[in-house]
Amino acid sequence: MFKTNYVKHVYEDLVKKNSNEKEFLQAALEILESLEPYVEKHPELEKNKVLERFVEPERFVQFRVSWVDDRGEVQVNRGYRVQYNSCIGPYKGGLRFHPSVNASIIKFLGLEQVLKNSLTSLPMGGGKGGSDFDPKGKSDREVMAFCQAFMTELYRHIGADTDVPAGDIGVGGREVGYLYGQYKRIRNESVGVLTGKGLSFGGSLARTEATGYGLCYFTEEALKTMKEDSFKGKTVVVSGSGNVAIYACQKATQLGAKVVAMSDSNGFIYDENGINLDVVKDIKEVKRGRIKDYLLYVPSAKYQEGAKGIWQIPCDIALPCATQNELDLEDAKVLVKNGVMAVCEGANMPSTLEAAKYFIEHKVVYGPAKAANAGGVATSGLEMSQNSMRMNWSFDEVDQKLKEIMTNIFQNTYQTAVSLGNAYDTLAGANIAGFEKVAKAMLAQGIY
Repeated sequence: MFKTNYVKHVYEDLVKKNSNEKEFLQAALEILESLEPYVEKHPELEKNKVLERFVEPERFVQFRVSWVDDRGEVQVNRGYRVQYNSCIGPYKGGLRFHPSVNASIIKFLGLEQVLKNSLTSLPMGGGKGGSDFDPKGKSDREVMAFCQAFMTELYRHIGADTDVPAGDIGVGGREVGYLYGQYKRIRNESVGVLTGKGLSFGGSLARTEATGYGLCYFTEEALKTMKEDSFKGKTVVVSGSGNVAIYACQKATQLGAKVVAMSDSNGFIYDENGINLDVVKDIKEVKRGRIKDYLLYVPSAKYQEGAKGIWQIPCDIALPCATQNELDLEDAKVLVKNGVMAVCEGANMPSTLEAAKYFIEHKVVYGPAKAANAGGVATSGLEMSQNSMRMNWSFDEVDQKLKEIMTNIFQNTYQTAVSLGNAYDTLAGANIAGFEKVAKAMLAQGIY
C-alpha cells in the first residue's frame, strides 16, 4: 500500500487514533498514498512533521443544539465544526445538515476541503461543519428554530477573517438566511461571515449555479485536453437531484449534451428524450418532492427504486453528484464496459478509491471531487471578495472568473499528473498540486 516508511507510519498512527472513523480514514488513505512521490523528493517534510500536522485538525468543535419543534417538544441534535488548516487563509467550507453527519464525515470533508481550496488559488484555508439535523419534512419555522439554535453556539468560532461557512447538503439559501440573521443579531455586525447568502444581503450572482457549472467547465477542459472532444452530442448521466446535480444538468445541456438520468436517495429516473430540467427544478426546489414525481409530468420516462442502479445506464459522461461512496468498483466496471469516456465528480468523494483507480487504469478521463467540484467554494471566495469590497459583480463577470478558475484547476491537476508519468492519474495530480501550496505555507510559518 505504501512505499515510504514515513507516509506509512503517519497513516498507521492515524488509524490508531481514529479507528472508528471510516470515511475520514478513507479520505486520508487516498491522499497520503498519492502524496508519496512528492514526499520522497522533499525530506524537509518528515523533518518538520508536516504530514502529521497536515492530517490533524487545528481545531474540532462538537456542541449540543437544543430547539423546539411545532408540537412544542424539545429536540436535541449534535453540531460540529472542524477548522482543519488555516495556513493559506481563513477556514472555508460548508455546513451539512443530514442524519448521516458524524465526526468522521465532518473530518473527511474538512481534510478534502484543505486541498480543494488550495487548488482554487484563492487565499482560503479548509474547514467543514454541520449537524445530524434533517431539514426534510420540517416546517420553515422548525428549520428557523434549529438554525438559530445552531448559530447561537457556532458564532463564537467563526468570523469574516477567521472562518467563513457556506452551504452543503441540507443547507441552501433558506438555511443560510436564518443562520446569517442569527449571527447578525448576536454580533450586531453585517459582515461576510457566511457565503451563499441571498442577493439582497450580500450574496453573489452565480453562486447557486457555481458547483454544477464549475463541474462542467472542468469536464469540458478535460475532454478538450485529453480526448480532443467535448460535451457536444454526448449522453450524460447525473446522479443526485440537488443543487449541484441540477446545475450540472443545465450546463451540460447548454454545452450540447443530452442528460438522460437523475436520482435521489430513493431511486432514479431515465428519460431517453433528455431530462426536462424545469420539471426537476419544480419538484425539488419548489415542492421539495421526490424524483419519482417526474413521471407525473413526463409519463414516458421510467423510474426505478434504488439509486445505485443509475450506473447501469450506458453513457459517454458520468457526473456523480449525490453523496460519498455512491459509485463503487462494480459500478466502475459497468461504466467502463458500457463505454464511458469521462467520470467527473460533483459530490464529495462519490467514488470509492478502488473505483477511482479503475477509471485511471482504463484511461477514463477522471475528475476527482477536490478538483472537479471546487467551483462552489471558488465562487464563495469571490463572494467573500465582493463583501470585503462592498460591491457586486454581474452574473457574467462571476461566471467568467469561475470558468477561468476551473480551467486553471484542471490544467494544474493535469500538468502535475503528466510530471508524475501518467496523464490519467489526475487523482495524484490534484492531491499533489493542492498539497504543495499548503506544505510550503506550513513550512514558511514555522511550527504551530
